[in-house]
Amino acid sequence: MKNFLIYGSYGYTGNLIVEQAVKQGMKPLLAGRDENLLRAQAEKFGLEYRAFSIEDSSALDAALLEVDAVLHCAGPFVLTFRQMGEACLRTKRHYVDISGEIEGFEALALMDADAEVKLAGIMFLPGGGFDVVPSDCLSAYVASKIENATHLEIYIKGIDSGVSRGTARSGIENMQRQGRIRRDGKIISVPNVWDAKMIDFGRGKTRVISVGWGDVSTGYYSTGIPNITTYMGFPAAMVNSMRAMRFIGPLLYSRAARDFLKWLIGKTLPSGPSREQNEKGFSLLIAEVTNGKQTARAKLKTPEAYYLTALTSVEIMKRILDGNYKTGFQTPSKAYGADFILGFEGVKREDV
Repeated sequence: MKNFLIYGSYGYTGNLIVEQAVKQGMKPLLAGRDENLLRAQAEKFGLEYRAFSIEDSSALDAALLEVDAVLHCAGPFVLTFRQMGEACLRTKRHYVDISGEIEGFEALALMDADAEVKLAGIMFLPGGGFDVVPSDCLSAYVASKIENATHLEIYIKGIDSGVSRGTARSGIENMQRQGRIRRDGKIISVPNVWDAKMIDFGRGKTRVISVGWGDVSTGYYSTGIPNITTYMGFPAAMVNSMRAMRFIGPLLYSRAARDFLKWLIGKTLPSGPSREQNEKGFSLLIAEVTNGKQTARAKLKTPEAYYLTALTSVEIMKRILDGNYKTGFQTPSKAYGADFILGFEGVKREDV
């Protein structure tokens, strides 16, 4: 029977994914470094587990050979994607992750530059969660409305949600990379809070700031549009902190400083949004494309980001195990179409 492995299954988002998979009758193999946490999770859900470090290539390969695909949930992904991606190539297993980190997307795409992934008969699909399924599908939908589009802008706002420890730790690990945009087909770095706009998501105008969201990478592969900027709404205090990072950030770039901040996050932040926030929160996204003469815009409403990540990533794994996949490096919309996101309850799309 075909099955998949979830590495990092006991993290906040990983646990939501396991719950969703079991709810749908699946029995994923759980994996990660911490055997105590794995054992408790496996006993709770009646599943098998394998405890090993992602640095242990022999143990990693052995676990992958037990399954057909991996759903990689152990971040910060900038520290883990390469080990898992290379192991999937060695063992010819499908790779999906829930990352939103540009470095991983670009490196995984390069792994397929010489058709290695395609020749192995497997699919590499990073960004199988809120990063970047809804924004990627919305961008592909809007881009299809205009020929020769030159610019894509994406605006994102979460309502009544929160941030998990894993997301916060990934932010710490990537803070020295500043912001990123794509210009003339190339990804370039810009200062934090490089640009800001007032955008109406349908609830009155709100300030959004430019961020290095994953679509700066994947949107190019999905649409071919050479100029991409993504924006997100944040509380004013967080925006001010991000601005301050332009000046104090270099003081925190050492490994010791980042490790301390990640430890502090573990001691002070809740694991993630509450169950009530998962159920009642939601996200709003707008994508806009233009070719200089014509402009098209569309809006998407989705369930809360972490809950949506569980829904989309499990659905992708189901499709892979059913033989529904495209070999090589893929984005969500390239693999399953711009309407893939519409298959989930609570998702609504409209032209604006």
